[in-house]
Amino acid sequence: MPGSSRSQGKPFRLMEATIEEIHGAYKAKQLTSRQLIQLYLDRIEAYDKKGPTINAIITLNPKALEEADKLDAAFKASGFVGPLHGIPVILKDQVDAKGMPSTLGSVLLKDYYPDKDAFAIEKLRKAGAIILAKATLGELGGGDTYGSLFGVTRNPYALDRTVGGSSGGPGASITANFATVGVGEEGFASIRRPSTWNSLVGMRPTAGLVSRSGMYDGWPSLNGSLGPMARTVTDLARLMDVMVGYDPEDPLTARGVGNVPDSYTKLLDKNGLKGARIGVLRESIGSNSEPGSEDFRKVSESFDKAVAELKAAGAEIVDPIVIPNIKEMLAKRARGPDADEAYKVYFGRSSNAPFKSRQELVQSPDFAKVYPNAQQRLRGSPDESKHYQYLLARDELMIKLLQVMADHKLDAIVHKSVEHQPTLIRDGMNPPYVNAKGVPSLNTFLVFVPAITVPAGFTSDNLPVGISFLGRPYSDGTMIKLAYSYEQATHHRKPPGSTPPLEAKP
Repeated sequence: MPGSSRSQGKPFRLMEATIEEIHGAYKAKQLTSRQLIQLYLDRIEAYDKKGPTINAIITLNPKALEEADKLDAAFKASGFVGPLHGIPVILKDQVDAKGMPSTLGSVLLKDYYPDKDAFAIEKLRKAGAIILAKATLGELGGGDTYGSLFGVTRNPYALDRTVGGSSGGPGASITANFATVGVGEEGFASIRRPSTWNSLVGMRPTAGLVSRSGMYDGWPSLNGSLGPMARTVTDLARLMDVMVGYDPEDPLTARGVGNVPDSYTKLLDKNGLKGARIGVLRESIGSNSEPGSEDFRKVSESFDKAVAELKAAGAEIVDPIVIPNIKEMLAKRARGPDADEAYKVYFGRSSNAPFKSRQELVQSPDFAKVYPNAQQRLRGSPDESKHYQYLLARDELMIKLLQVMADHKLDAIVHKSVEHQPTLIRDGMNPPYVNAKGVPSLNTFLVFVPAITVPAGFTSDNLPVGISFLGRPYSDGTMIKLAYSYEQATHHRKPPGSTPPLEAKP
């Protein structure tokens, strides 16, 4: 419940503040929603375009303070309006929030204001959340976080390195304490990679739990997914409790009906790893990974320590587990015609969309200004033959994964969230040869498998690493429980030094 007695007795501190602590401060009359919004705005003002120039924010919500005032009035009259009352959220700028542009980080869409909220964002607002800002991303929803509209976003832990992508803006924002929690989008590893490289918790839920209507690259594609990003597993679970639900506008959510627990938050158990059987996937499966490199070795050392920590927390470790022919299957990734249809569905949702299809977007006179990686991704037409082979591989990999879990009686499989450290920014952007380096593409295939990454410490270069838990379809609650148990046993997260507390601020 918001504002427990534990959180009410302490003076409020903004840095690393959790939902529970914020609600406790509201109830203790130490803080108002307006004051909280202003504190975060002050940090954005100090650090996003000044100082370390993190450059994670595209658009601030011009009505954030006004919305906070309404919530303060409601709280004074009758208490919390919902479980996220007065909680500031930052969105990847790939999902619609009424009153704010949906730019996708591109000059092509800089003036596009959608007619209405995405379904999941509407649910957040009804729960009392305040959409504080929309953040940077890999242009047009893919790759490392750079775009023609904003340039490049810097990693708060190492300003000469990337935040990852493509949900890099929310990743940098939440780790820098620009807001309490965030929402990302993932098709490849776009939630888990920036979460890993920003020492955050991030989750790609099982397909069908969270609606994608109002999200670029949503229905009828199965691959894209909205998911929560947070500094703690508890806050992530609180977001999940609100975001899940059936939406007729995204028929895939019909699969989620009957697969949602009463509360993900109620499943949190610090002893959740005791007796859990965890398989360790050791084989390198990362994009452009270099297993013989020093950089790869540093991440592997941290991962080895994380596996030992799982065992120390009471887990039964099966190390290694082998998924036959996994690399051959992952190499068959290909885009299908459903991606083109998804563009039409997304743009068709608003009356004022500047484009109706991918083809119109590519033919825009401004398309030449789009960053090369995004241009290449959008120019190509789907190859139906290759896509058919991908679908076969997707089904085969799903069966093999479940068979390995059944044979070893596993509750989850763990792997390195990203196999390399954050890559260097060169000339203001990451050139293609380091784009998405070390990113496992499992979830491009395992769309009906939940995956959550948790901070697993720092390498010898003091760069963040993560460990990912993945499980059976709709075992999201179990993955959250295991991740929470690991988090509570290790407490690896620490905030970056480049964005310290502001003077004279709590």
